[in-house]
Amino acid sequence: MGMATTKSEFHVLAVDDSIIDRKLIERLLKTASYQVTTVDSGSKALEFLGFCQDVESNSNEPSISPNNQQEVEVNLIITDYCMPEMTGYDLLKKIKESSSFRDIPVVIMSSENVPSRISRCLEEGAEEFFLKPVRLADVNKLKPHMMKTKNRDCQKAEQEEVSSQEKIVPPEVQSSEPPQPDDSNNTKRKSTEVEEEVSQDRTRRRYNGLTVI
Repeated sequence: MGMATTKSEFHVLAVDDSIIDRKLIERLLKTASYQVTTVDSGSKALEFLGFCQDVESNSNEPSISPNNQQEVEVNLIITDYCMPEMTGYDLLKKIKESSSFRDIPVVIMSSENVPSRISRCLEEGAEEFFLKPVRLADVNKLKPHMMKTKNRDCQKAEQEEVSSQEKIVPPEVQSSEPPQPDDSNNTKRKSTEVEEEVSQDRTRRRYNGLTVI
């Protein structure tokens, strides 16, 4: 595994079993000012990302389960298609099936121009399909894919921050005003007095009309 460190904010994981092609893509990525890590197989790429193999599995294919992520963030994976044990297409599928790594852009390289192979990779989620030998013009197409993912991550972080702030409920502000007295009894008392006065007045008017003998 080789790692070339630059001041770039983008980190590319390059996967190729051919040392010649691996050195070529590493040089092109460094020329474009990317941080580069190179590995020679799909299984090593998964290991670098933080996957581990279940050695107790009886399956012919390795069982991959998420493990702790690498401290170094990977912004893009560029992989050869034809590799022993695990092809670039198999690596692509495992990346896209992972809830932790599915958002990482994946680019496929191949020395064979097979339309069905290209279509299958693009349908599975590959961002680009480059024919070898890869050129600097091809590498220059990588940045927009990494920018798109980075912007999406920033928006997701902002949404999570806003959501966490909304969950914080401010304490209730206690009123400094003294409680108002209950005037219901006074109101009832006044209403009763008024009714009594009206009743007495009506009684006086009724007796005033009588003739006393």
